[in-house]
Amino acid sequence: MFKVAVLVGSIRPNSSNLQFARALEKLALGRLQFDVIDLAALPFYDETLWANPPAAVLDMKQRIAAADAVLFVTPEYNRSIPGVLKNAIDWPSRPFGKSVWEGKPAAIVGATGGATGTAQAQAHLRSILVILGMAVMGRPEVYQTLKPGMIDADDLITDERTREFLLKWVDAFVTWIGRFAVPRQLRIAAE
Repeated sequence: MFKVAVLVGSIRPNSSNLQFARALEKLALGRLQFDVIDLAALPFYDETLWANPPAAVLDMKQRIAAADAVLFVTPEYNRSIPGVLKNAIDWPSRPFGKSVWEGKPAAIVGATGGATGTAQAQAHLRSILVILGMAVMGRPEVYQTLKPGMIDADDLITDERTREFLLKWVDAFVTWIGRFAVPRQLRIAAE
């Protein structure tokens, strides 16, 4: 089983993207272990804070470093990613030469009530992640339009066609991670 650090680009407790991430976690049960990182705990990026790094920053860097992969679940704000997500990307890339992003396999998904999904935000995010040296999965792409009732109170996908598509996405992500990461059990055994 692969461990996946999950960064949800919305800090609202009832965020549709957080609910979508939880639904994906249920679909991936037994194959992927999600570790959702709280982005609300991070201060705004400030280079001078590296003199005495905030505990939330060090915790996030450690959790990303320990993960086999990263999943970015982003809403779209003004045709781009939310500032909270950009902030969460900047912290682990620093200090210079100590980025935890380099070589890490990643995937991007997003959910919205709008018809175009989160396509613009995902395109912008993809350009950022590639610069950081991440191995970003190209497809299948997930620009999920959430309709009322599509995810139930138990975070289960209720629409069978959507569920089948997302299960194929999970399969692709597991395969993608496998190209780059050694499963945790083997890593622990080697240590």
